[in-house]
Amino acid sequence: MTPERLQGLLALAPDAVAFEPFRPGVDIHHIARSVDGGPGVALLRYTAGASVPRHRHAGLETILVLDGAQSDDAGHYVAGDFVVNRPGSIHRVWSDEGCLVLIHWAAPVEILDEDEQA
Repeated sequence: MTPERLQGLLALAPDAVAFEPFRPGVDIHHIARSVDGGPGVALLRYTAGASVPRHRHAGLETILVLDGAQSDDAGHYVAGDFVVNRPGSIHRVWSDEGCLVLIHWAAPVEILDEDEQA
């Protein structure tokens, strides 16, 4: 099986890859698509003011902020910050200015408050 690869990630122009809608204001580019609720790797692109409602992590999730800034209930993260969300953790996520992040998850999250905004 050939490994999936995204070259030049640190110099990546967000328009150089194809994104698809994920949530309002948040687009996704799957690098390794999750199969049957398993792990996945993707780029997430937040527009300014976009958010993800409160959710619970079923498995480990890691995020590397590549551009802009992302916030959650525990803090504010800028380009170069690496965030680890442990299984069972609960939080909301938003980006006031917009951002691009590399995300890896062991299992999909459970959305708790679909209508809640950050």
